[in-house]
Amino acid sequence: MSERIRAKVARILNSREIVITAGASNGVVVGMYFDVMDPKGEDITDPDTREILGSIERPKVRVQITQVQDRLAVASTFKRQKVNVGGTGFSDFGAVSRALMPPKYVTKHETLKTDEKTWEDLDEEQSYVKTGDPVVQAIEEIGLKDDVGND
Repeated sequence: MSERIRAKVARILNSREIVITAGASNGVVVGMYFDVMDPKGEDITDPDTREILGSIERPKVRVQITQVQDRLAVASTFKRQKVNVGGTGFSDFGAVSRALMPPKYVTKHETLKTDEKTWEDLDEEQSYVKTGDPVVQAIEEIGLKDDVGND
């Protein structure tokens, strides 16, 4: 197995896109997946000796490379899910008017912020991804299937 590509977040472009500090010269290609990692990690301490046994890498979000230049790449969130913003299509006694409306499904994309419009500008203060966060190539394809039935 080859060594995973490691980089850092260079800039947050908007609520779904970041720039990382690795590009074609590092082997990055469009379509690759990377995990943005929590830079703190978690030191695991032996409860008896208080010796640090190691640390755990904890991913914040998985992104997919969409554009590549020689020394940098743009990556975007890609997961999405269908959400009902219409009626329930059945009576739930508490919201009769909503129950009479037909369901209306929209696709919502994962963003770098918990509750916002997709593709809006995002100040770093509002993002859980920060400039300088480590980024690691994701080798395994865990969780790549989205919630709307597309791969």
